[in-house]
Amino acid sequence: MATQPLYHLLVVDDDNLLIDSLRLILPSHWKMTSVQNPKLLDSKMLFHAAFVDMHLSGNTKVAEGPDVIAQISKENSNMEIVAMSGDLSMELMERCLKNGAKKFLAKPLMADEVISTLEKIEALWMMRQLESRGGHQQIRWVGKSTRSLATLQTIAGLRGEPGPLLIEGETGTGKEVAFRLLNQQETSRPFIAVNIAAIPENLFESEMFGHVRGAFTGADTMKVGLAEAAHGGDLFLDEIEALPLSQQVKLLRFLETGEVRKVGSKEATLVKARVIIATNQNLSELVKVGKFREDLLFRISGKKITLPPLRERKEDIKDLASFFLSLEKPRANKTLSAEAAEALTDYAWPGNVRELKRICEQISLTSPLPVIRAEDVLSFLHVHSEGLHPSLTDSPADLSKGLAHWVELYESTLIRKALSQSKDVDSAAELLKVSRSNLYKKIKDYNIEVE
Repeated sequence: MATQPLYHLLVVDDDNLLIDSLRLILPSHWKMTSVQNPKLLDSKMLFHAAFVDMHLSGNTKVAEGPDVIAQISKENSNMEIVAMSGDLSMELMERCLKNGAKKFLAKPLMADEVISTLEKIEALWMMRQLESRGGHQQIRWVGKSTRSLATLQTIAGLRGEPGPLLIEGETGTGKEVAFRLLNQQETSRPFIAVNIAAIPENLFESEMFGHVRGAFTGADTMKVGLAEAAHGGDLFLDEIEALPLSQQVKLLRFLETGEVRKVGSKEATLVKARVIIATNQNLSELVKVGKFREDLLFRISGKKITLPPLRERKEDIKDLASFFLSLEKPRANKTLSAEAAEALTDYAWPGNVRELKRICEQISLTSPLPVIRAEDVLSFLHVHSEGLHPSLTDSPADLSKGLAHWVELYESTLIRKALSQSKDVDSAAELLKVSRSNLYKKIKDYNIEVE
């Protein structure tokens, strides 16, 4: 069993009653240090968070609360600073946020709010530690850009919050990674992940809510639905925009009541599961054209994460590329030159992080040297932009591999290109002029990742 990490809290306040109260409500894995003047602290001490009072009565040696926040923030930019005061004037609160506070708590402090605040700070530090430690066993968000840090802050802020939660972002921006991080920051929480687009409309109710024996032709046994299987954990519904209107009302009813009624049954079962929903489309626009229920949108968008496209976090591209190349070890031990990283950064990335991952996988195989050069990247990006796999342009082709090999290679490349250029699988199927079910079969056959 993993040991609970120890966290350190700095409290800047001269109210002994508040200090004693905080000591009583703090979880056992939090250690508190209280001071009236933060200048007296040992600069080598590491604090994960600081609670700073705005008015240190009668202590003229200490600057005003907002100035203390600015000082602490300057000395330790990673520390999560929380301001606290009974003075709730907008001018004071805005000044605290401007100087580096992430949150403002009203005095008198409420125990539940303090605990919730600390849990969210823990979640943020856990994600930071995953990034710094590296490794491939746990899901983690790679990147330290301003947009990435804001995304992690949002995810951490949703720790302990009930659903539904909405994750929105373009195809390939990492919606499943965000879901896994949300799930990972809860202790031992199971999850069920579902791609809505992969479920035929006539089977949605049975798949989602289950059915009893004899409910319809072919229902030879009772089936537990995905919602019930997620009881006590998280239910992830990806590509919610693909859910037909006729089924949206059934999902809305489940979200509002938590009740599951199997097809063919008169009895309902109460399910306690946090529902996390993802989309790569603008649901508000779909509401306007009558393709998405407005009441369902209102129900799912109260708590939302909006993931930035890769073009808005280009500072992360080098770290992401290095991470994806490390996944290819020990089969391909390649590193990225500065010129190659610059070439990757200059590319438009219409397919976002998913496209970057696929290109890194290919470059690790095709580059002839241990160090990937700019020319390796540029030659592949040119081929990639034309929709061809590098191996297909080799001359002469190795015909001994057979026609089937080359047909499959070309077909899988075209499917990947269509997915990178499309909002969802339906759009890709329309672009390729094939049925959705046929495209899903080929995606499965070629082991192509679909977010």
